[in-house]
Amino acid sequence: MELNFFKYQGTGNDFVIIDNREGTINLTVEQINFLCDRKFGIGADGLMLLNVKEGYDFEMKYYNADGNESTMCGNGGRCLTQFAFDRGIVKDKYKFIAIDGEHDAYFSEDWVNLKMKDVTSIENHCGSFVLNTGSPHYVKPTTDLDAMNVFEEGKAIRYSDDFKKEGINVNFAESGEEGHISVRTYERGVENETLSCGTGVTASALVFAREGIGFNRIEVSTLGGNLAVEFDKVSDNHFENIWLCGPATFVFKGVIEL
Repeated sequence: MELNFFKYQGTGNDFVIIDNREGTINLTVEQINFLCDRKFGIGADGLMLLNVKEGYDFEMKYYNADGNESTMCGNGGRCLTQFAFDRGIVKDKYKFIAIDGEHDAYFSEDWVNLKMKDVTSIENHCGSFVLNTGSPHYVKPTTDLDAMNVFEEGKAIRYSDDFKKEGINVNFAESGEEGHISVRTYERGVENETLSCGTGVTASALVFAREGIGFNRIEVSTLGGNLAVEFDKVSDNHFENIWLCGPATFVFKGVIEL
């Protein structure tokens, strides 16, 4: 089978995207894993299908690089919105459905802004924090981010007794100048450090916002580029009207034989 694909990235978090509005694409775990393989396939942190869903502009179906369907991907949602626009779905404001529910999105200059789910619980976990921003995240504040071995330390937490059954994404975050943080992430499903993680950036920003950093917007630096998280703080552990803002860029397209 010949498969037409498109490659997009959001601050280095890269995705294979397939237009499945005709509903004819059914990929196996092994096929998705192959397509995301950086040595033998196209190479990506994940794969997305653009599907039709009644009542919405589109449906987002997201798979991790290991081939399994996953929870919400923030950078993926922004890239899929850009892809939808590029494929002729033109709206002032988008409403789409993903595994964690409805999302709104819109463009502002060169950025795609994606509304995330409300967060009503942030749990303290031995000085680090656990919360769900569409995907489960562990956020560990640090003061020496550049020197950290994110792969080894993130893997140890992800496979620890507390989290190995369901898995968790692990973020290490450091505050900088006022209203700015830096984040590095170990992603489950990719099982490695990625250049950026949208739901992880969101989780990290909210953890620092509960401490009073940023009034209603935090600028975030990742290895792959810059993002911003906007929010309304209801209480230290409750945030609403959360928006993940950043670039989403077309890289290339092609045809691959499966």
